[in-house]
Amino acid sequence: MKKKTKMIAPSIDNTELILALQELEKEKGVKKEYLLESIETALVTAYKRNFDSEENVKVTMDNQTGEVHIFAVKDVVELVENPNLEILLTDAKNIDSKLQVGDKAEIELAPKNFGRIAAQTAKQVIVQKIREESRNILFEEFSERKGEIVTGIVQKADNNIVVLDLGKLEAVMPTKEQIPTEKYHVNDKIRAYILQVEKGLKGSPQVTASRACSDFVRKLFELEIPEIYEGVIEIKSVSRDAGSRSKVAVYSPNENIDPVGSCVGQKGIRIQNIINELNGEKIDVIEWNEDPSIFISAALLPAQVMAVDIHEEERFAQVIVPDDQLSLAIGKSGQNVRLSAKLTGWKIDIKSETQFREMLAKSQEEQQETDIPQEVVEQEENTQEE
Repeated sequence: MKKKTKMIAPSIDNTELILALQELEKEKGVKKEYLLESIETALVTAYKRNFDSEENVKVTMDNQTGEVHIFAVKDVVELVENPNLEILLTDAKNIDSKLQVGDKAEIELAPKNFGRIAAQTAKQVIVQKIREESRNILFEEFSERKGEIVTGIVQKADNNIVVLDLGKLEAVMPTKEQIPTEKYHVNDKIRAYILQVEKGLKGSPQVTASRACSDFVRKLFELEIPEIYEGVIEIKSVSRDAGSRSKVAVYSPNENIDPVGSCVGQKGIRIQNIINELNGEKIDVIEWNEDPSIFISAALLPAQVMAVDIHEEERFAQVIVPDDQLSLAIGKSGQNVRLSAKLTGWKIDIKSETQFREMLAKSQEEQQETDIPQEVVEQEENTQEE
């Protein structure tokens, strides 16, 4: 059982402090109760430090008036072994006749000069907690914006690091998240994708932005094409070589909607807006199909495909193209087939028609050799021995 004494002791009038806390709650969004609890905890530490006290101390602050009360909390016992933590039952009953052994008596203290100490401590706590809470609010705000496109002003663009001013805080765009073909300059206004939001060592939110990730392209499609934003058209997958080429697979369950045509737009105006944002990066919009052979054929565009042989268990596709389409299907430095494989999720091996026929002929020869009857083999071996 816990009882509080009714001893009269001078208190500290902090009405102005409470008004300040209320104002902070309105302006900064920092809860008054949160600050009061933090101040109370700090005042316990300040009391023990300044008065070299080993007592179990409790500090309360009235949330309306700001009055501060300090209590020494002691266990009510029949025999005192530690005066700092215990009080005799007879002495406790002089404070409150209802107290019994096992209860905790709260004895209000009135230390000299504690008003000044309390004021200094409260100020320090408020400044510290406002900083902490402001960082927390920013962290929560930008955590919710992860996966969005933001507009920022380039504040720094050297040593391969780009720093963007997003208004309330800065974001960093490391080298690997920059488009290799772009050059950034201080005061440039650019758009970027919020890739990651983490807490730094001091609790400040650290934002990583990107213009090179595939999700930046995905999000641009959502912003530029209403049917995607509304869910009428779905982006199934995106593969990208930033600054060079992207492939986007789209699908609509509505047979009356042409997903590719809707994304490209009349005279290509919709897709051109995205290309302009990416400074001329080529974009292939492909219709997704649940049949992997059809999807893979479409993904390899602009190359024409003759046949696709699917191996389901290995998720491997053997693709045959006309001889004059081989280099186009593979792409410069293997880009087209690499992006197609990433887009579809299948390993793709491309052969020209001639290569395939040669491979088939060789396979047939090997099969014929394997199929020679054993008695013929033995007859040839006997002939060689003679």
